[in-house]
Amino acid sequence: GGGGGGGGGASYQRFPKVRIRELRDEYAKFELRETDASVANALRRVMLAEVPTVAIDLVEVEVNSSVLNDEFIAHRLGLVPLTSDAAMAMRFSRDCDACDGDGQCEYCSVEFHLAVRCDADQTLDVTSADLRSTDPKVCPVDVARALDADPTSYDSTAADQRGIIIVKLRRGQELRLRAIARKGIGKDHAKWSPAATVTFMYEPSIHINEEMMETLTLEEKSSWVESSPTKVFDIDPNTQQVVVIDPEAYTYDDEVIKKAEAMGKPGLVEIYPKEDSFIFTVESTGAIKASQLVINAIEVLRQKLDAVRLQEDTDLGELSAHLHGGG
Repeated sequence: GGGGGGGGGASYQRFPKVRIRELRDEYAKFELRETDASVANALRRVMLAEVPTVAIDLVEVEVNSSVLNDEFIAHRLGLVPLTSDAAMAMRFSRDCDACDGDGQCEYCSVEFHLAVRCDADQTLDVTSADLRSTDPKVCPVDVARALDADPTSYDSTAADQRGIIIVKLRRGQELRLRAIARKGIGKDHAKWSPAATVTFMYEPSIHINEEMMETLTLEEKSSWVESSPTKVFDIDPNTQQVVVIDPEAYTYDDEVIKKAEAMGKPGLVEIYPKEDSFIFTVESTGAIKASQLVINAIEVLRQKLDAVRLQEDTDLGELSAHLHGGG
């Protein structure tokens, strides 16, 4: 990356390219090329901590005779992931003019109700499927997924679609509460983070010194290939040459380099990370689809950069006038 002199109006603008490898609702894998590590890092960190979602933030308990105390249940409710496709358009409760910031209006919050009582001798599981939402767009993700799969056969008591367990009740125990879900970001509390994991790695560039490789016997080649803990290299059965089959599997462990040196063949292989090529994996909690998570992250990052640009026009103008002016 980098390069170019700081001369008159030199442009550092780059045009990143994205190639999608794999895309499922909760998982995405893509390549990000022709951009800087700073951009990859910013994108990852925004996905983890600054893309907004909706989560339960206020719980008013009416009746709780379960074995768990109120705040324990409130904490568990907060961690239940809710479908958050509308989160980007919602307001933060603190910025909401419609409701004096107490967070109880259609623009910035969603109300949930939960009322369960156990009347049988069998232990009753209270799950996320028992949460009744006032807004069909926002509901626990596992419930939404089961409804999407087959709305007709949805049965909250079936073992595979039971939902996330909140608490278990014995005979005569009861739990009644109302909860308010609000928009928030992972920076404020992990319950608002839409990402389970986001990773990126530099794509490795692997160069085999072919002349030196040809001086090895087949056994030596084979033992060198085997020295890599992950399957990066293989031997072509026809030409008996060592070939790179999966550069991405390389974990920067230097094992093959150590092996080459141990065999008395330093410089047999050269491996260095490509400074402007990244492989991202994104796993979502289900609050937002993985693809949407990436798009929202780019949007949030853009808003942040726009804010900096606006600041620059005002504050930094004055600052540079101070510095260059009567200095």
